[in-house]
Amino acid sequence: MKDRHFYRTFFSMYFVLVFQNVISLSVNLADNIMLGAYSEVSLSGVAAVNQIQFIYQQLLTAVGDGMVIFCSQYWGKKQLEPVKKIAATAMHTGLVFAAALFLAVSLFPEQAVGLFTTDQAIIAEGVKYLSLIRFTYLFFAVTTILLATLRSVEIVKIAFYLSVSTLVINCCINYVLIYGKFGAPRLGVTGAAVGTLVARIVECGAALWYVLRKEPNLKMRISDYFRTDRLLRRDYFKTTVPMLIVQGLWGLNTAMQTVILGHMTARAIAANSAASNLFLMVKSMAVGASSAASVLIGKTIGEGDLKKVHLYARRLQKMFVVIGIVSGVFLYFLRIPVLSFYDLAPETREMANRFLIILSVICVTMSYQMPTNNGIIRGGGNAMFVVRMDLISIWCIVIPLSFFMAFVVKASPVVVVCCLNADQVFKCIPAFLEVNYGKWVKKLTRD
Repeated sequence: MKDRHFYRTFFSMYFVLVFQNVISLSVNLADNIMLGAYSEVSLSGVAAVNQIQFIYQQLLTAVGDGMVIFCSQYWGKKQLEPVKKIAATAMHTGLVFAAALFLAVSLFPEQAVGLFTTDQAIIAEGVKYLSLIRFTYLFFAVTTILLATLRSVEIVKIAFYLSVSTLVINCCINYVLIYGKFGAPRLGVTGAAVGTLVARIVECGAALWYVLRKEPNLKMRISDYFRTDRLLRRDYFKTTVPMLIVQGLWGLNTAMQTVILGHMTARAIAANSAASNLFLMVKSMAVGASSAASVLIGKTIGEGDLKKVHLYARRLQKMFVVIGIVSGVFLYFLRIPVLSFYDLAPETREMANRFLIILSVICVTMSYQMPTNNGIIRGGGNAMFVVRMDLISIWCIVIPLSFFMAFVVKASPVVVVCCLNADQVFKCIPAFLEVNYGKWVKKLTRD
């Protein structure tokens, strides 16, 4: 414990970010578990729509993370005015994505769901869910950018409280409307969509109230979101556009898992939904480490202590390895009790179980490479390294290999899942070499 400030700063953000991400993901998990007990077809339809939401979420994450990288460096220099202007630019960008996705799924709902499966019954259930869930996109964008703004100035607890309230609201409405309790109509997927929509509206309203009325550091006002700066906007997009490419590709890669498995067998899409939702929950340990490391590294660069930046990078890597081992073991032993909540056919349950065994191994390596790449290297200002690595690994290796194994070799879904996640293993090598021997520290702020 050579530097108590380092550990206190990291873990004070880390635990809150992990729990916040877990609770946030639990909104979708609640839909899946309750619908899994209602109907396997309904579960598969919602799973297909949630892949659209996942890609959208990755793009918003990039918009927010790009802001955090810049704002954390300005925060380290105690310059608040640039933080406000960059936050305004990020909000405008998020709203553009929300409007574009809403328009696309409103005009082409069947085609959007049909990207992930050819089963007409699943598509019908997915379209029913999408008809309401599309209205959450605007509220989700505003909330995501607001919480990223707070994270850039080391305020993270409010995100956890918001996520808890969202989960409680969603679960209560789901229980009543999916199954038709207390005299309410039995709405199935429509009930799940209503629960999520109401929860997102409440979450967004509470986030707006906190940022505009209670936040102690920036003291943002509505008028601040109409004030941007041309030079800062150019700086922001110079770093954020590569991150959008990376997060979009990674979201597509994850969605491609549903596309490939959904076109192999209808049973595989339900098994993958059950497995991937639990995996995403446990992966929150790596996501939290990545977010906390990004803020810590960015702030330290802003303070100008480059020797300390490299010291922190070495410490963080050791912590990532421990986090990976813990998360992998946790997922392995958690898989059986969680799968028992789903009303799945025996063959579907066994397939989901095998998927989770594979993913528990993937957790270990992913928990090192993801926070190293996205937390340390990208948080240090070198987003292009991550772009190049993901372009090569995902689109030159993982996707072609997975398509070949699925549709040419006709391999089992279990083998295909191994191929789809192979990059989480081999990306550890370039991540280790770059962070320990490369020149990834870049000052992004203007003097």
